[in-house]
Amino acid sequence: MPKMKTHSASKKRFKVTGSGKIKMGQAFRSHRLSSKPRKTKKQHRSTAYATQADASRIKQLIPYAK
Repeated sequence: MPKMKTHSASKKRFKVTGSGKIKMGQAFRSHRLSSKPRKTKKQHRSTAYATQADASRIKQLIPYAK
């Protein structure tokens, strides 16, 4: 069976933790920040984890991620 190709955009956006969770950056932090509350902007600085349903799909896109 041939090797699977890794999705290039996904390998830049997602990391797999040691426990197998998918770590990613938060959304809604790129533009139009003046209309968003300070609390929201502060909360979106940190990283987020993908849900279990999304994680299975992401793992198909990055099959060789450790």
